[in-house]
Amino acid sequence: MKKRVLFLCTGNSCRSQMAEALINHDFAGQVEAVSAGTEPKGLDAKAVQVMAELGIDIAGQSSKHISAYEDQSFDYVITLCGDANEKCPLFFGGVKRMRMGFSDPPRTSGSEEEVLAVYRQVRDAMREQIGAFLKQEFAGQGGK
Repeated sequence: MKKRVLFLCTGNSCRSQMAEALINHDFAGQVEAVSAGTEPKGLDAKAVQVMAELGIDIAGQSSKHISAYEDQSFDYVITLCGDANEKCPLFFGGVKRMRMGFSDPPRTSGSEEEVLAVYRQVRDAMREQIGAFLKQEFAGQGGK
């Protein structure tokens, strides 16, 4: 049975959107990942761009408010920023909750290439860290 993961961020525009797509891509058949925000802002164009560089199309994804999932169950709720962690409602009780903080690429200043470099760095760090966490979890449960 697939594990369900909810990624939370404040705006559900960048980090949580990338995490959702990366995990659905890398753990296809094992994990169903979704994402939401405490204050959804719309999909970030640069997040779409850096995910496309990996051949992962997120252009059709949309920002969702956390309330869209209040009647659903998850195996893991992973917050990707401190604000979302503090605002994560109690209706997600009984699941494994954790915080994995990553810098917020839209707050980066500099040239276009410098900004995109931060998006790529955060994308790659999330893929590495969240992927390693899930592999460890599955290994501990006798899964892949």
